[in-house]
Amino acid sequence: MADTIAVNAGARLDRLPISRFHWRILGLISAGAFLDAFDVYLAGGVIAALKAEGFSTLAQAAVFMSMTFLGMMIGAGMAGYVGDRFGRRASYQFNLALFGIASIAAIFSPNMTFLIGCRFIMGIGLGAELVVAAGTLGEFIPPAYRGRWVSIMGMVVNSGLLVATSVGYIVIPTLGWRYMFAIGGILALIVWVMRKKMPESPRWLESVGRNDEAEATLREIEAEVTAHKGPLAPVPAVRVVPKVHAPLSALFGSKLRRRLIAATLAAIAVNVSVYGFVAWLPTFLVSHGTGIVTSLWYTTLMSFGSVFGAVVAIGIADRISRRASLIATAVVIMIFGFLYPNAHGDLMVPLTGFLLVSSIYTLVTLALFAYIPELFPTAYRLRGTGFAGMCGRAASMVTPYATVALFERFGLEGVLGMVGVVLACMIAAVGLLNIETTGQSLDDVADDSLINGGAAK
Repeated sequence: MADTIAVNAGARLDRLPISRFHWRILGLISAGAFLDAFDVYLAGGVIAALKAEGFSTLAQAAVFMSMTFLGMMIGAGMAGYVGDRFGRRASYQFNLALFGIASIAAIFSPNMTFLIGCRFIMGIGLGAELVVAAGTLGEFIPPAYRGRWVSIMGMVVNSGLLVATSVGYIVIPTLGWRYMFAIGGILALIVWVMRKKMPESPRWLESVGRNDEAEATLREIEAEVTAHKGPLAPVPAVRVVPKVHAPLSALFGSKLRRRLIAATLAAIAVNVSVYGFVAWLPTFLVSHGTGIVTSLWYTTLMSFGSVFGAVVAIGIADRISRRASLIATAVVIMIFGFLYPNAHGDLMVPLTGFLLVSSIYTLVTLALFAYIPELFPTAYRLRGTGFAGMCGRAASMVTPYATVALFERFGLEGVLGMVGVVLACMIAAVGLLNIETTGQSLDDVADDSLINGGAAK
């Protein structure tokens, strides 16, 4: 059932001081994840340009968006399998190459059907990238810093909304929509080349029994950190890590099921909050009588909350219990969700909206990039994260239809009520799971006893 391995990757990585090595890993992972967000958010400006040129009908534009989310749903599930089966490097390099090549192909689209096909392939890469980024970064960062570092990545990713909007405002009117895909595709291929020298996760190598590679990789990392920071502290403890047999069925077994439910509900809550409210802000404002110019101005001000929310997460991630911060953030979203429909005036509408968007993106950062990947053992980290992400993407595909139906019948209160119900389900799941991840080694939060017959933590 298991082969004894004495590489001790987790303890050796956890005792490293923060150094240039960690900043390099953060930069390489965040760059790919940022391009993912940039490409997701460029869709709005591109679709408007396609319609204005007569290149696309409204029906084709809807298919374009649907294929994006369908591809992302497939990509999230696929990334989990590839990352746990063949390694983190194999997964994130494949994802980025797929996204980059499909983006380059989209530049030369002769018609909307071809562009939709390219977008579906891009979606697979896009959905996979965030799953691998969230799971991989945490495996390198010491537990005392892990929360704020994955939140820094979240801030970089969340800024994709502002950057895509700003770049689109300049590029699309002057050069055309094809150049938006050119920017994303070329940058993706550049990052792909830069990532070729990024090391494989020693935790994963150890978990699959590739102990020689794990040892060699760890020695290179330790040598780099020592050159920058001086002699390393001794390893506090030796953990014997078994080579695990990790069939997919165990992910749904009794020891991981409750973790999977909490992770899935957290991912669904994030996607419903973003695609049920944030994505519809201009529509909601116009429907309440706000002029289109004022609506877009308010929306721009509120969109700064996507970055501010990540800044809040950076400040609290390693200081407040992850479980408590998720629950508290969800409650804050509900409070501002109650206040927002009743806000009036040029100050209170954008201010309340900004605070609501900020709290939503605090939840995005803490849940997607920190809490969900932390719940699973190394052998299941990407599959667990990928399954949750796949369900979240499925929710994002359904949410627009539910949003329209609720808005037409009950107004904005109905939409925010839907968000509140989903958040309440997440609060219940996280609260009942009663697992704390803040400041804990990944090996302690979710070790291989969850797979090989030991007692679950």
